[in-house]
Amino acid sequence: MKIKMILAGMTLAVGMTAHAQTVCVFDVLGAQGDTYAMMKDYAVSAKQWGANVTLKPYSDERLASEDFKAGQCDGVFLTGMRARAFNSFTGSLDSIGGIPSYSSLKMAMSLMANPKLADEMLSNGYEVVGVSPLGAAYIMVRDSSINSLAKAAGKKFGVLDYDKAQGIMVQKVGAQPVSVDLTSIGGKFNNGQVDIIGMPAIGFKPFELYKGIGTKGAIFRFPVVQVTGDIIIRPEKFPEGYGQKSRIWILSQLGRGMDSINKVERAIDAKYWMDIAVNDKIGYIKLMREARITLTKQGIYNKKLMSILKKVRCQQDPQSFECALTDE
Repeated sequence: MKIKMILAGMTLAVGMTAHAQTVCVFDVLGAQGDTYAMMKDYAVSAKQWGANVTLKPYSDERLASEDFKAGQCDGVFLTGMRARAFNSFTGSLDSIGGIPSYSSLKMAMSLMANPKLADEMLSNGYEVVGVSPLGAAYIMVRDSSINSLAKAAGKKFGVLDYDKAQGIMVQKVGAQPVSVDLTSIGGKFNNGQVDIIGMPAIGFKPFELYKGIGTKGAIFRFPVVQVTGDIIIRPEKFPEGYGQKSRIWILSQLGRGMDSINKVERAIDAKYWMDIAVNDKIGYIKLMREARITLTKQGIYNKKLMSILKKVRCQQDPQSFECALTDE
């Protein structure tokens, strides 16, 4: 009888282990960040969907991605730009100028949980089971006199080495792309190896970017990219129907995510922020639009998502010049 009980216990333990999933989580602040805090709540909720999620924090995004590829994690949280390698649809949310405002972002985020787009979440054996906002990326400069595209010509612009779109866009404006990653971008900006970077507010304090901005630099209050975060899984490692339940839960956290973004942006001293001249904005919007069209033709951005984002923008601003055009 005792042997049967031991064997039954061992079988149960093996069964529980088989249904345990490890999710690697990238957060600039590791286990101390807001993303990791949200994912802790996510792991609790995942029990209701039949999963037993264990989290593993990473402050190095490249390492989190590599460990996921190597099978050391069953799921991973990455920025959309890094996640584009796994799913071009959701990875194209982080397109240049594709989502110009937080109101547009909320609309786009809600679509990511729509069951009608569930097939788009599956790609190359992976599934995106949630998309979260991480904040708008703003142009940050060491010298505020670099306040136009013309003045950016010849300047050194830090571009993430895994995002081809950034390098193409920087070359388009005549700046000099300098390869960086999230472990080096702060240091290179702060010590003058690059003159310009694009970064969301969440990176300002951890990367000590105030050192690079100093008394001469600035952050331009003009979103160039909406940085998002994707939860990606190997669906065979999770219960049937897990993905849609997960996407709905992540959408329910949208208000929490936006509150966190607003809090971080407000915490940056007003002296660092600068506005771009209204007349210049239209030119930048057109330039970013042309870049998106080029990058979509090259297969870097997902064509279907670009069409959806245009509809979102035109619903928000029906008078925009692009709404009468049909090439995006």
